[in-house]
This record gives sequence, structure tokens and C-alpha cells, in this order.
Amino acid sequence: MARSMTGFARREARGDFGVLVWEMRSVNHRYLDMSLRLPEELRALEAECRERVAAQVKRGKLDGQLRFEPAAGGKSSLQVDEDRARAVGNALVQVAGLIGASGPVNPAEVLRWPGVVQEPALDVAAVAQSALKLLDQALTDLGAARGREGERTAAMLNDRARQIAVIVAELRTRQGAMTAALRDKLRARVEELKAQVDPQRLEQELVMLAQRLDVAEELDRLGSHLKEFETTLQSDDAVGRRLDFLMQEFNREANTLGSKSQDAAVTQQVVDLKVLIEQMREQVQNIE
Repeated sequence: MARSMTGFARREARGDFGVLVWEMRSVNHRYLDMSLRLPEELRALEAECRERVAAQVKRGKLDGQLRFEPAAGGKSSLQVDEDRARAVGNALVQVAGLIGASGPVNPAEVLRWPGVVQEPALDVAAVAQSALKLLDQALTDLGAARGREGERTAAMLNDRARQIAVIVAELRTRQGAMTAALRDKLRARVEELKAQVDPQRLEQELVMLAQRLDVAEELDRLGSHLKEFETTLQSDDAVGRRLDFLMQEFNREANTLGSKSQDAAVTQQVVDLKVLIEQMREQVQNIE
């Protein structure tokens, strides 16, 4: 089933490292236009992330953002360099003696000294692995969202295609009547002009005119396009461009039908046909 290019997904993961959040949005675009924003700690993942997105998304303007909040600090996440703290404390006592200051050493001042408190190094590999796993899950959710939107769009397209099929069938049944009406109209015009016309030559002209205004070929092509449209819409591949091309073909046949129309009722049906085709063309722009 065809997928829409519009969708949103959000996935969150929590672990000892902290919190990871992927958010992904996609909208219509002629091709795949990808923009990814990653935190500085995980910037090296961008190439891998792009490959994974491109494997799942074929068309659309996609914006993806990965947010990372490291685990909050605490006793388990801070380490004190005891030797450095002792050296800083002794230095503070020494300086206090030199300037004649008194009082005990303030531990807070020792902790604020560079290098005394050390945060453990981030296990970037573990966080990266979690970030990529979370990306795959977000892409699955995005694909599902685009699929649901695609189903709604496909339902509308199928409804319009059925209406086009009805118009095509009605035009087929009217072909004989249109030809007969054209003959009667031309004969009446000849009689009105009281012109002396060779009956055989008149018949030849009528046949030639009927051939020029015959729409059987256009109706056959419209029927063929309808079948191709139905088959393409059911495909699991990226079919948006193929459907857009078919819409151009639909419009071409409708224009030819309009140029050949000599009947007000037929002209109105062609107008209805063009309206349906334009509605479909607009919706096809959202198909991946």
C-alpha cells in the first residue's frame, strides 16, 4: 500500500547513561531531503543515522533530532581525587598562614578547585548503540504513521478513480448517440442552406468527421490508465512519481476529449472528469 510523506514519531529511552529522545517529522518533497541534529557527544553517529533513514524513507523532507540528557550527578557518578584534594587543602592552610588568616579549611572551596572532582567518562559506545536502536524504533513508528496517512489518501484516490470509471463508461454508451446526433446536425445544416450536395460525398464527409471526433481511443487509454493506477497504488514500493506521471496522462486524455466534444452534456462530463483528475493530482503529491 502506498505511503504518505507526512508523519511524526517520537521515541524515548532511559538508562544508566541518562535519557535519549528521537523526534522525527516528515512532509511532502520531490525527493528525500534529510536534516538531522545530534548532540555533540554523538555527532560521529550522523553518517550511520543517515544511512538508516535513507533505507526506510525514500521521499519527503525529513527533520530528525536526537536529544541526550546525561544522568544527574550523585555520589555514584562523582569521583574525588584524594591526593589532589589533600594537596589543595594543604595549600589553602599554607596560604592562610602566610596572610595571617585563621579558621578551618572550607571543603566546598576544595571541591570547586579544578581537578578535585572528576565525573566518570561517558561510555559513548554504549550510548551510541542505544541511540541507533532507538532510531530504528522511531523509524518504524514513522513508517507506521506515514502508512496510516497513506491509507486515508489511497481511499480518497480510489473513490475518485471509481467516479472517473463511471464517467468513462457513460461516455462509451453515448458514442453511438453522439455520432448519430452529429450526422443529423450536419444534414440539417445542409438542408437549411438548401445546398446541392452529392449524397455520396456527404456521406464520405460525415464518415471523416466522425473519425476525427471519435473518442474511443481516448476512452480506451483512460481505462488502461485506471487499471495501471489501481495496480500502482497497491504496490509497497515508492510510487509517488509514477502516480504523478499517470495523472499527467489522465489529464492529457481529458483535454483531448474536451477538444472533440460537440455535445453540451459530454462537455459537462469532461469538466467533471478534469475536476476529479485535479483532486487526485493534488493528493498524489503526498504519496511517497
